[in-house]
Amino acid sequence: MPYKEREIEKKYYSIGEVADQFKVAPSLIRYWEGEFDIIRPKKDKKGNRRYTKDDIQKIRYVYHLVKEKGFTLQGAQEVIASGRDQGFDKVSAVQKLQEIRDFLINLKHELQSRKGS
Repeated sequence: MPYKEREIEKKYYSIGEVADQFKVAPSLIRYWEGEFDIIRPKKDKKGNRRYTKDDIQKIRYVYHLVKEKGFTLQGAQEVIASGRDQGFDKVSAVQKLQEIRDFLINLKHELQSRKGS
């Protein structure tokens, strides 16, 4: 069986990569960082923001409220503070299940390739 490269999973993402995921300008991500306490990426020695998957999930939540549901920034802040938006939990649960599915498929292929060796 031919050798198959494993996909390398990144631990940190730049602000440009995060902005590209949501098709927004990096300045909007920086702005939301100032407006929403839940968005707090780590910064390296040079001051560059480094976003984890958890940070991206929080940005996805803000994006969902502001861009998809049409909340104002103040309205989104109130929803986040109260924790009353349960609809997003379903979206993130489906995404997490898809990630688990992809991981298991990759694991299956890797085990099959080792068995054939």
